[in-house]
Amino acid sequence: MVLDRTTSPGGATSPGIDDSALDHLIGEQEQIFLDRQPRSRQLHARAAKVLAGGVTSSWQITRPQPVFIERGAGSKIYDVDGNEYVDLHGGYGAGLAGHAHPAIVEAVARQVRRGTHFAQPSEDAVVVAELLAERFGMPKWRLTNSGTEATMDAVHLMRAVTGRDLIIKVEGCYHGHHDAVQVSVMPDEDDGIGPASRPASVPASSGIPRAMTDLTLVATFNDLGSVSRILEEHPDGVAGMILEPIMMNAGIIHPVDGYLAELVSLLHRHGALVCFDEVKTGLAAGYGGATAATGVRPDIVCLAKAIGGGLIAGAVGATEELMAHVADGDYEMVGTFNGNALSMAAARAMLEEVATPAAYERLDRQREVIGERLGSSISRHGLPAHVVSAGAKGCVTFSTSPVRNYRDFLAVDDRFNHLHWLVQHNGGVFLPPWGKTEQWLVSVQHDDADIDRFTDNFERFAATVSSLLPGGNKLD
Repeated sequence: MVLDRTTSPGGATSPGIDDSALDHLIGEQEQIFLDRQPRSRQLHARAAKVLAGGVTSSWQITRPQPVFIERGAGSKIYDVDGNEYVDLHGGYGAGLAGHAHPAIVEAVARQVRRGTHFAQPSEDAVVVAELLAERFGMPKWRLTNSGTEATMDAVHLMRAVTGRDLIIKVEGCYHGHHDAVQVSVMPDEDDGIGPASRPASVPASSGIPRAMTDLTLVATFNDLGSVSRILEEHPDGVAGMILEPIMMNAGIIHPVDGYLAELVSLLHRHGALVCFDEVKTGLAAGYGGATAATGVRPDIVCLAKAIGGGLIAGAVGATEELMAHVADGDYEMVGTFNGNALSMAAARAMLEEVATPAAYERLDRQREVIGERLGSSISRHGLPAHVVSAGAKGCVTFSTSPVRNYRDFLAVDDRFNHLHWLVQHNGGVFLPPWGKTEQWLVSVQHDDADIDRFTDNFERFAATVSSLLPGGNKLD
């Protein structure tokens, strides 16, 4: 499977959008959104009395209100108000199998009858590790329960093996919510982010001690010089670097040609290790994730989200040499629910029966259709935008220029993404609600009609936005 690179429609220029008209359109769509979901509004008010913020994760706090979901089936989800959506949210990348996939349902139901948790290894765990080793080229694995746990163990392992304290991460990347990586996740210019050539280490939220932040140094994606500078300024001090081989949480940003291979070589020359965080790309970017697609082999790979088939699961894969430190107890990689029987049953079904080569061929075709149709709408209506995709994931970036790093991403006007999200939502397509930061996910259960609904909504959105240009005519 070949990953799509950024493709921009020719001739797109800045449209000089009327700000007040754009804000008015957003207000209209938000009111439609609220009118369709009175039951969600009631549940949110009830939840606010017992759940902090009325939600179970801060990322569920969305404007104009959270959406309470009742059930999912195949490619669809249904909210508590009875509205049906084509689900392109995909649980932030976990939903590659879609909802209630027969193979996952069968595996989980069978395991439930046998017991759900033993805190002991199972045959399914062995098979899952064998299948991950084959797909990602990492010979040894340990299972975790989330992406946060996977990246936390990876950082600990790099420090344990090298005996060094410092790590490098990329500005704008999210790697979970443990202290070491809650640094420069989504800083804005008011946070004292420093110059682009030397990004500052900025705590991602309150509660992160400065002593921890100082141990995490920040580089720029697609910029080898920023990494080289850090390594030279801290000789024999950097344990390793954690990065997404395809950067997410800033739309989608692909590595420039040669960047990953040269980065691995650079870090190794300085005695530092390399960890690819494939929590969001993993199975979603292809059969062997971005690791296989790019042909660049790191020292450690972290997985979660899609590998569990909708259940909680994560994994850390590494070289024989590194995992020997785990096997001999030099670094203890532990967790009561690691390799949980129920999660392993689902993960085995996901790897053996759902995320198959045939499924990826179909996903490739759907990605191409989406890219062509959205690209045509963008060109036809002269929008300042382009489509970016990576396997089953994709986004529209509202910029005429390719986004190569987080500083480029900061310049993108998030209002276009928010309006697009609202138009899609009100038109029966559920996208991730975090505007320009997130990506859609096509599951193995989406069909042509689902793609039609999505692209038809986008055409209407594009026509409406273009009507804000001088001489345009707003659609009714």
